[in-house]
Amino acid sequence: MGVSTQTGGAVSTGLQPVLSLREKLGYGSGDVGFNFLFDMGQLYLLKFFTDALGINPAIAGTIFLVAKIWDAFADVAVGTWVDNRTKLGKRGKYRSFIFYATIPLALMLIASFQIPDFSLTGRTIWAFAVYMLFGTAYSIANIPYGALVPAMTRNLQERSVLSSLRQGGGTLGLLISTVVFWPIVNAFDDQAQGYTVAVTVFAIAGTVMIYVMYNNVQERFVGSPQGVQVAAPKVPLSKQYRLLFSNRPLMGLCLANLAIFSAFNVRIAVQVYFTEYNLGDTWALSFIGLFAIAWVFPGVAITPWLTRRIGKRQTYILGCAIWFIADFLAFFVVHDTLTLVILSSFTFFGSALPNSLNWAMVSDTVEYGEWKSGIRSEALTYSAFTWFRKLSQAIAGFIPGVVLALVAYAPNVAQQSEGALFGIRALMFLYPMAMSIFAIIAIWYVYKLSDERCVEIQEELHVRHAQEAGDESSDLTGTLVTK
Repeated sequence: MGVSTQTGGAVSTGLQPVLSLREKLGYGSGDVGFNFLFDMGQLYLLKFFTDALGINPAIAGTIFLVAKIWDAFADVAVGTWVDNRTKLGKRGKYRSFIFYATIPLALMLIASFQIPDFSLTGRTIWAFAVYMLFGTAYSIANIPYGALVPAMTRNLQERSVLSSLRQGGGTLGLLISTVVFWPIVNAFDDQAQGYTVAVTVFAIAGTVMIYVMYNNVQERFVGSPQGVQVAAPKVPLSKQYRLLFSNRPLMGLCLANLAIFSAFNVRIAVQVYFTEYNLGDTWALSFIGLFAIAWVFPGVAITPWLTRRIGKRQTYILGCAIWFIADFLAFFVVHDTLTLVILSSFTFFGSALPNSLNWAMVSDTVEYGEWKSGIRSEALTYSAFTWFRKLSQAIAGFIPGVVLALVAYAPNVAQQSEGALFGIRALMFLYPMAMSIFAIIAIWYVYKLSDERCVEIQEELHVRHAQEAGDESSDLTGTLVTK
């Protein structure tokens, strides 16, 4: 759809045209594609490192830790790069990054699942280097994707819908990745060939879905308000970073995501071990994808209704509480596939509520930051948010690797020790329980940004923008009269 010439508009008064269903679904399709690429690493790469490449679990976890910390700083660098970009071509401020970075991203994913004919040390270096390149390409493509929301609309409810559709798209990508990937691998006698075919299928599908999104979204709010070009002051990077840390709602949301995203990623990384060794049923992984993860969709669907009635903050906390209760019960009673699928359904339903709201809430923190400081930094704010999410991914990759090493996990054996089985169970349930409580505390005591306050902030910013536009127009008129 491209870039609109519109640079201003109503905030949440209904004057702004409603986004079309095509554009909303187009935006959501982007996270189907990004999750096809991202979930390959989160679901299967740790097991590929330990079982196919033969890397020690602790070293494999360290690869995740270092690579994701690198990614976190790459996110901030990309956000700064995007925010300070002044020349906008026909592809827009954000869409151009997505356009150029997607294919390299897909190629790096395929390379991550190759088994080169190197020594163990050489394979370890290969895994480390390629996964870091994958993470860098992901930052360049995904940071602008997140920053699109406030550029597409300034309507709070529309943002919540976009955030829910993004979560729905991401969940669909996760569901398909969970159900389809492992059967493709197992269809080949040569495991290495199976990995290559499966990851190539998802890399191609992910690329197609991202370009579907690219062709169906429009940047509307990328310039100055009211159609007048108001010069933005040059702000030193050090000050921009200080302003980020003074944005209390952003920090609260970042801390909550550090918790829930690491919990979610630990679970999806460990469930492949849990189903194989604790349950002795490798098909359970597909059942989780088909039946349990599918419960995210009702969670996504009900989130806008809940936010209209109790607000985003309370809905976020409710989801974390459901998640905690489900995993608390699962830790004690799950010993078969059916019970795991039933309780996992509640887990994924609960997780859908906070995950559906993240991108809408971070959009609100963008405007809080502008209201407080006078400086609007969409991409840098999103990069700070994703910095914490990448840090959570680093934790989620490191902790399972270290715990598996500590409990003496042995790859490719029929039966693990009792200690190893308990360690896998603790990773599957106890860690997410603790993180859900941490997230509740962060949202309740640190975030503290109600929907009513968001509307007030938008109205104040609208008045401020109108005044700035009027001042700029007056200065321009005076200059012309003088000439």
